[in-house]
Amino acid sequence: MKMKQFLAALSLLGFFAALSPSALAADEDFDINAATGHAATPSDHEAVAKYYEDVAAATKAKMQEQEQLLEHYQDKSYLYGRRAQDLQSHTEALLHKYEKEADASTKEAALHREMAARLKGNSYSAARLGH
Repeated sequence: MKMKQFLAALSLLGFFAALSPSALAADEDFDINAATGHAATPSDHEAVAKYYEDVAAATKAKMQEQEQLLEHYQDKSYLYGRRAQDLQSHTEALLHKYEKEADASTKEAALHREMAARLKGNSYSAARLGH
């Protein structure tokens, strides 16, 4: 029985390690801070927006996993004994955290899409005026 508990705890530890913020990064080689700070053209802002959209999509996938896990903990709480409520609470907290992160990434992507559109509009206006 102790071996089963140990394996269950070990698998949960691995699962939560996979959910760490570094595991959610859409592209490890993309330096978002530098890209955001130096974004000057519409394509720069579109690249930053794409990054945030990818992060939001990955975070939403993690949310779905947490929802399934929470449903499992609620349906099968008898399997976890005293820890069932702790596991449910922890999963609900992660779900809430991911929801906030997805919302923030979606808003950031929309902001950069808007900036790109404005820059494109300014380019079009300048070209029409002969600048």
